[in-house]
Amino acid sequence: MEPKKNTKSDLRKWSGALFNLGLTISLASVLVAFEWKAKDKLIMKDIAGIEDDWEILDIPITIHTPPPPPPPAPIEINELPDNIEIDEIKDFTIDLNTTEETIIPEIEISSAPVIEDVDKIVDFAEVQAMFKGGMDAWYAYLNKNLVYPSQAKRANIEGMVVVRFVVNTDGSIQDIELVRTIGGGCDEIAKKVIENSPNWNPGKMGGKAVRSRMTMPIRFRLN
Repeated sequence: MEPKKNTKSDLRKWSGALFNLGLTISLASVLVAFEWKAKDKLIMKDIAGIEDDWEILDIPITIHTPPPPPPPAPIEINELPDNIEIDEIKDFTIDLNTTEETIIPEIEISSAPVIEDVDKIVDFAEVQAMFKGGMDAWYAYLNKNLVYPSQAKRANIEGMVVVRFVVNTDGSIQDIELVRTIGGGCDEIAKKVIENSPNWNPGKMGGKAVRSRMTMPIRFRLN
């Protein structure tokens, strides 16, 4: 037979109340810890006490003024004498009354003056521009100065390069352009030969030298 327990000595009936009481005390302790400001108040009190002991000093305001500019350099004034002699100006008169000896004869112009356009280039001149010495001299110049490019030799390039240029009134060459090309370095060689050629005999119109345009073919052929 199990012995009976005294209901007054049974502690389990107080377990719920004790748990709630402990939880309440713990929560109150946490809240008090978060809200505790005694240390801040002490620090502020100490700072306030030190502030009462400070001595406030009057600091004078200083204004820095820049140094004065240096005095200007003295200006030298050269005095001229008042009695300056001026050379006498000789009087000269112009007689506007014409006499028989001073009459200028009138010039009669029968036709309007001819205005020559120096920059005009003629495509077909009455007398065509020519290399000095003729075509035989031109071919001799080409055989002496024309070099077959090695690139064109390796590629077996043959053909005709057509070069167009302008012969000025003094026989000089300018405005060189390639009309037909074959590549392989032949075009550059043909242009260089024209650039280095001596002066030509200029073309003529009405017996006067004019600027004329020439077109010259140069053939490259492998032997």
